[in-house]
Amino acid sequence: RFDRPAALTSEPTDPPRPWHSKGAPMADTTQELLQRIEALERRLNTPPPPASPGSSFAYVPASTGDSFFLLCSGLMVFFMQCGFGMLESGSVTSRSTQAILLKNLLDACISGLLWWMVGHAVAFDGGNGFIGGEVGFSPSSFFTAGYRNADDPGYSYLLWWFQWTFAAAAGTIVSGAVAERAQLLAYLAYTFILTAVIYPIIVHWCWSEAGWLSTKNGHLDSGGNFTSDAVLDGVIDFAGSGVVHLTGGTAGFFGALIIGPRHGRFEVVYDGSKPPRRGRPLQLPGHAPVLQALGTFILWLGWYGFNAGSRLTLSSGDDSAVVGRIVANTTIAASTSGLTALLATLAFSKGRGYDVATMCNGILSGLVSVTAGCATLPLWGALIVGAIGGLVNRGFGQLVLRLKVDDPLEASSVHGACGAWGVIGAAIFSIDSATQVAYPERNGGSGGLVSGHGDLLAAAVVQVLCIICWTGSFSTALFLTLKKFNVLRRSDSYGAAAMDEDLDATIHEGMPYIDPSATASRASSTATTADPVDASKA
Repeated sequence: RFDRPAALTSEPTDPPRPWHSKGAPMADTTQELLQRIEALERRLNTPPPPASPGSSFAYVPASTGDSFFLLCSGLMVFFMQCGFGMLESGSVTSRSTQAILLKNLLDACISGLLWWMVGHAVAFDGGNGFIGGEVGFSPSSFFTAGYRNADDPGYSYLLWWFQWTFAAAAGTIVSGAVAERAQLLAYLAYTFILTAVIYPIIVHWCWSEAGWLSTKNGHLDSGGNFTSDAVLDGVIDFAGSGVVHLTGGTAGFFGALIIGPRHGRFEVVYDGSKPPRRGRPLQLPGHAPVLQALGTFILWLGWYGFNAGSRLTLSSGDDSAVVGRIVANTTIAASTSGLTALLATLAFSKGRGYDVATMCNGILSGLVSVTAGCATLPLWGALIVGAIGGLVNRGFGQLVLRLKVDDPLEASSVHGACGAWGVIGAAIFSIDSATQVAYPERNGGSGGLVSGHGDLLAAAVVQVLCIICWTGSFSTALFLTLKKFNVLRRSDSYGAAAMDEDLDATIHEGMPYIDPSATASRASSTATTADPVDASKA
């Protein structure tokens, strides 16, 4: 607040007072001003006295701050389930909306119980280098029974919950790959196997203190220095390009391969061969680009919690430095990949314009690609990883179509191929200065190939191959078994003109929209689950 100058007033006034006159008097000399500044510095540098019980001015302990950070990050990761639901429902026909949403809801519920009962214990409770779940491990994660007696019960429960949000995300990836075809029983069976066996064992390999590929697996030597016991000193997969996304993408690919394509996805060529062969791919667009775009934005938002939250703590200066690098790298990679995928489609795909689905999958490809190295890449490295991720997405997507595999969400490309590239990219472009902060225990914090270290690239290749073999073999056995007993693919038609043959109407007792005729796409009025090529074999 400033007083009006005397010249603007008609009545006599006292000499104008300085603007600070209502507060403490200002120093009249430079010496007094310096003394006040020194006194203020001493007050700022003096630790505050302990707060009295019940005081509202108590400082937040480091453990409480870490718990709050993990809580906020986990909420963002769980909110990604909304993004998955919107993206997947928008990418299928309108008359399959309830079917895909129900599978996503069931995935969250079933994985939550399984992760509570056995999943987290298999992943993190001691054990050998291959599998956890050690009996007598303290605190025990089986049913979280030992958490009540843990040193910090609150943080233990939060960590269990945070890791569950990752397990739920891995399972949801598969639902998009087999969308509009899988029976509900088949999806329930796969969710059980993924959450209880496939995923937690991979987590144990790469993230537990005993895993054979974990940077945390080691011991202190006589001099107090950390010595790694992991193969090739462990792999850098900070938030799960391999552990989460390659696992889900691999399972999705084999599921889509075994279940067969949707009717109308590929041209059926009757050239005398028995059975008739599948020809060129046909466009089967999703019914709601709005849902696709909004779902992608939600996933992008959640990815900041996914990547940054994987630091698990935020109470030290190093934590702040790592989290800051993570959010910057995540942004750069997603932006670059989205533009790269769109430009690549415009340049090399005939008849494809400015496609919303292509842009969405390009953004997600960059997010998946940077997830492994988000804490160890320089910004220019994140740009390269994101750009190559967009190209990998488009290239592998075309390969999947050539193999006559119908993957409506491109899960095998976005999550599988880009997940593998993310682990490799982190092993190539990670730099020493960032790795020393994020992974000081790994070989003295040595970076990737650009820093002159080749062991990290070797560890990345080993991880990618092992995840593909482990997940692929389990998934293939499961899906073939389900197919053998005729519980994998729906055999009855849906989405035909008759309302009583519609999937949402017959199975889920109602349509997702009030006026389905206004939103149904060409595909939703002609699609059936019966594939003519497979049908002719029968």
